[in-house]
Amino acid sequence: YLTMKLVWSVFLLVLLNATILLAGRDFYQILGVSKSASTKDIKKAYRKLAMKYHPDKNPNDKDAEQKFQDLSAAYEVLSDKEKRQTYDRHGEEGLKNAGMHDAGDVFSSFFGGGGGFGGFHFGFGGDDPGGEREMPRGADIVVDLEVSLVELYTGDFIEVARYKPVTKPAPGTRQCNCRTEMRTQQLGPGRFQMSPQQICDECPNVKFVTEEKILEVEIEPGMRDGQNYPFVAEGEPHIDGEPGDLTFHIVQMRHPIFQRNGDDLYANVTISLVDALNGFSMDLVHLDGHKVHIEREKITWPGAKIRKKGEGMPNYENNNILGSLYITFDVDFPKGTLTEEEKTAVTSVLKQKSKQTPYNGLE
Repeated sequence: YLTMKLVWSVFLLVLLNATILLAGRDFYQILGVSKSASTKDIKKAYRKLAMKYHPDKNPNDKDAEQKFQDLSAAYEVLSDKEKRQTYDRHGEEGLKNAGMHDAGDVFSSFFGGGGGFGGFHFGFGGDDPGGEREMPRGADIVVDLEVSLVELYTGDFIEVARYKPVTKPAPGTRQCNCRTEMRTQQLGPGRFQMSPQQICDECPNVKFVTEEKILEVEIEPGMRDGQNYPFVAEGEPHIDGEPGDLTFHIVQMRHPIFQRNGDDLYANVTISLVDALNGFSMDLVHLDGHKVHIEREKITWPGAKIRKKGEGMPNYENNNILGSLYITFDVDFPKGTLTEEEKTAVTSVLKQKSKQTPYNGLE
């Protein structure tokens, strides 16, 4: 009986291991997201973890490198609608014929660097060129990126198609790494002359081919108008050196209701004269769709303001801190002329006498 029980236990263990192997990796667990996670949640999780486990940040760490590879595979599958559906039905086994990108290429779509592990630098340590000649570099590019106030409030990812010239092998050779060196020439006994001369190396020939690449720009909650978002090595290429950088310059778009100033929001609400005198209640729909309740029981005069604490923009450095929402009321007065009876009735209700007081409104 004990022998049979042991055999049965070993069989179940083998069966379990076989099932795990067939099922492949759990991409949801790798990214730390639920199976109902949105594409935005998946991108956010990948961006955070890829920074943590990138091989440049963890040199000679095989575990970190494997985690980085797993993260890239998990992101590529779960961020693609068709691949995700196939994975949910058949697991990783169902994706064996699906083309997958290199882990470095996936990473570069978020941070730049041109793919591979060597293109992105975290700034750890100091690489001393040791007196070597400075490598030529392509031009940097700065591009305005229009972002809605809703995206700056909630956070989002914006996909930008970048058409970038990349080098491809071409037949023949070319002159490269050209530099000016001083050469000494003997003119006669005891006479020498130094003159500049251009010296070039011979390199394999290349050509530029334009390729499309999708860049993922993360708009974090609370980002501000004028803020910059860099992509390393995604600028103009240089045939003999490194490409420049690409920087997106955040431009906040105008919103039809809300105006932003720092972390505070401002809005105007026009009410009727009846509401101004009798009081009113209303719900103002905020940037993310939630409703801000407003209730007034006393008289509201034109230009009256109220403050709703914690209903402004999230602070960029600390999203738990929220600014305020300031609401200014305008009163829509009726047009036309009142009869003498109506004028008398209004005077009786308001209990006010006719009064005009000039003053300096600029002080």
